[in-house]
Amino acid sequence: MSSLTRFGGRLTGRLQSLTRPQAVVLMAALVLIAGVWVAAGTGHQSLAISLLALLLLVVLVGILHLSRWMGGLYRASQAANRELRTVVEQMQRRVVATVEKERLTAGDRHQELTRTITRGLRQNGHGNDLLLRAQSREIEAMFQLFQEFTPRAPMPSSGDFALNPTDLLELLHLIKLHQPRLVVELGSGTSTVWLAYALEKIGGQLISLDHDSDYAARTREMLTAHGLSTVAEVRIAPLSELTADGRTYSWYDVEQLTDLRNIDLLLIDGPPAATGPDARFPALHVLESRLASTATVVLDDVNRPDEQEAVRRWTESIAGLSAEPNLLGRHAVMSYSRSAVPV
Repeated sequence: MSSLTRFGGRLTGRLQSLTRPQAVVLMAALVLIAGVWVAAGTGHQSLAISLLALLLLVVLVGILHLSRWMGGLYRASQAANRELRTVVEQMQRRVVATVEKERLTAGDRHQELTRTITRGLRQNGHGNDLLLRAQSREIEAMFQLFQEFTPRAPMPSSGDFALNPTDLLELLHLIKLHQPRLVVELGSGTSTVWLAYALEKIGGQLISLDHDSDYAARTREMLTAHGLSTVAEVRIAPLSELTADGRTYSWYDVEQLTDLRNIDLLLIDGPPAATGPDARFPALHVLESRLASTATVVLDDVNRPDEQEAVRRWTESIAGLSAEPNLLGRHAVMSYSRSAVPV
C-alpha cells in the first residue's frame, strides 16, 4: 500500500509538472481511450475502431513530433559542440601565442640583463681602477705637502668640502712660483691653514672671508693653534643681495673688502653652491678692480657646470684675464694682467 502511495505521489508530481500543451494532449488521449472503451463495451465496433485509429494517429503524430524535437536538440548540441571546439581552439592558439611571446620577451630580457650586468662589472672594475689611481695621487700629494711644511699642531682634514691634497699642492706651488704679497680667499677652512704656512715662508698676508660665523671661529682657532694668527685674518662677511650683470646674487658683504688693494692671488672657494645658481660668479665683478696689475685667480670646483660657465663668462668679458693650464686638482687657474686692458 505504501509503494502504491509513493507511486501515486510521484505520478501526481509529474502530472503537475506538465505544460499546458502536454496536459491538453494527455487529456485528448485519455478521452479517446475512454471513447474506445465505451464504444467496444456498447457494441459499436466501427466507432471503437475509428476512435482507436484516431488514437494511433495521435500517438504517431506525437512520436514524429518527439523525434523532430529530439533531432533539433541533437543538432543544437552538435552546433554548441562545434562552437565550443572553435572557442577552445582559439583559446589554445592565444595561449600558445602568449606563451611564445613571453618566452621571447624573457629571452630578450635575459640577454639585456646579461649585457647590463657585464657592462656594470666592466664599469665597476674601471671605476675601482680610477678610484685607486685617485687615492694614489692624493696620498702622493699629501706626502709632498708634509715634506714641504712641518705643522706646529694637528692639521685639519682635507677632501670633502675642503680642498683635496692635490688641489692644495698646486695652490702652494702657485704661491711658491708667484710669491704673492696679498692673498684673498673666499671661503675659509683647511686651505686657510696651509696657505698661511706657505705665506709665512715668503712674508705674505692672507685675508679669508666666510659667511658662517661658527665656521670662521673654528678657522681662527686652528690658526691660533698653529701660531699663524699674524699671517692670516678671517673676516665674517654675511651673505647679502648683490646685483651683477643684471642679475641678483647672494654674495659676501662687500663692506668687508673696502680696504683690500693689490690682491696678488685670489682663491674663489665660496659661497657654497647651495646658496643659489652661479653663486661664485660675482667674485670678479666685485674684486677685479682690487687685483694687482698682474695677479692669479684660482676657482675651485671647476668640475661643476656653474663654475665652468663662470670661467667662460669671465674670460670672454674681462680684458686681460686668460685661463692657464692647471697641473693637478679640480680647479681653474687664470692669469690677470691689467696692462693688457686697452686704453
